[in-house]
Amino acid sequence: MTQTAFLIVDYLIKIVMIGVVPGNRKPSSANAWLLLILFVPVVGLPLYLLMGSTLVSRRRHRIQHQAKAAVENIHAGVASVALPPDKDAIVHLNRTLTGYPALPARAPALWTDYDMTMRRMAELIDTAEHTVHIEIYAVAWDETTAPVFEAIERAVTRGVHVRLLFDHIGSRKYPGFRALKRRLTAIGVDWHMMLPLDPLRRRWRRPDLRNHRKLLLIDAHLALMGSFNLIDRGYLMPGHVRAGRQWVDAFVELEGPIVASLESMFAVDWYTETDEVLELAPPSAASFDAADANIVQLVPSGPGYLTEPNLRMFNAMISHAREHLVLCSPYFVPEDSLLEAITSACYRGVRVDLLVGERADQFMVQHAQSSYYQQLFEAGVRIFEFPAPYVLHTKFALADPGSPAGVGAIGSSNMDIRSFSLNYENSLFIAEGSLLAALADLASNYLAVSRELTPEVWAKRPWHRRYIDNVMKLTSALQ
Repeated sequence: MTQTAFLIVDYLIKIVMIGVVPGNRKPSSANAWLLLILFVPVVGLPLYLLMGSTLVSRRRHRIQHQAKAAVENIHAGVASVALPPDKDAIVHLNRTLTGYPALPARAPALWTDYDMTMRRMAELIDTAEHTVHIEIYAVAWDETTAPVFEAIERAVTRGVHVRLLFDHIGSRKYPGFRALKRRLTAIGVDWHMMLPLDPLRRRWRRPDLRNHRKLLLIDAHLALMGSFNLIDRGYLMPGHVRAGRQWVDAFVELEGPIVASLESMFAVDWYTETDEVLELAPPSAASFDAADANIVQLVPSGPGYLTEPNLRMFNAMISHAREHLVLCSPYFVPEDSLLEAITSACYRGVRVDLLVGERADQFMVQHAQSSYYQQLFEAGVRIFEFPAPYVLHTKFALADPGSPAGVGAIGSSNMDIRSFSLNYENSLFIAEGSLLAALADLASNYLAVSRELTPEVWAKRPWHRRYIDNVMKLTSALQ
């Protein structure tokens, strides 16, 4: 009798989930979840209930809708910049999806040295007169980041309002997390955790949704954004230390009207976590020579954006490429449309260089990523592995570098399904300007120290590697 009841319940669950899981979900994701639920229901069903919901809280969707309207109002008086039709089409796509226009910006530097970047952050904070706004995925107060926190303390002492947002799950695993919160409070920082998980206080979120943005704003007129976290280069964890891992990142420094877009994105995230409304000013007029200007556009993305703006931007850039495409992503697990766009570029004669790490810091991601290599090789993609133990963490894309038709993007978004659908990210689309040349130089430097993985070497990998890769490929679609 008990066995019969169990079978009835088992079949009922499977029948119901077949009709529930595909709703508002990509076929690849639905198939992966159904495979897990149908074959291992005792594992699959709880995981789906915990992380498989396609909805973010209604409040976050409502805020995102309001934010898009507010952004459009703030930028209502901004005239469209003159761009060639093919570039203007990408700008139009991005603005339709996010509300943010293309704006002038000066880019004084592209920061890539870890210690120098931390010192630059401290220097900029020391210049602040009114506000310092920081939004970072992972934060730790350690020897490397101490100069930044000391500058923050000096800023607070002289009356600057320092607001800090950091991701709860992204930061709590690192040593000294509890002490970090106490020290921030003690020096007077106005800090809050993004997407906090605290069921005892009725603060519950899907644990796989994270705020992955990385941003520093000084007095609403200067910004740093890119891939750096506020943590030691070795990420402090014993496993990383034993392996000698060292993260490799980039931050772009920005001045001018584009900073208003970054400030408004921060304001939305701040309001979402605190209910405090920050005053926003429309973009200022460009105060630098036209010859020194870049034309750039903020492209935020995340679960609140159901249209996946970063994925569509990358696809548009790949389709834009005519001669050469460089993609750099530490976690490369392409969604179907991205994979098709990349391979189609190869088939129409574009040289495609993919920069990835030789060994990722995450087992599942490493194998899910490499499960796509054979398809990429068959299309003609050239894969370059940045040498271990360095962890290539910079995220950028370049279409036709060195050409007047070239475009680029840099930011926090990886080219993986998590960054497209589950993480809040920020990318900077670059339509024109000196920043394109700086990114091209960075790409050349990375390629120069990387080792090309050839199809012949890849074909000799052992059978168990192929098996693990294929299993992990299934998990990549669980979203």
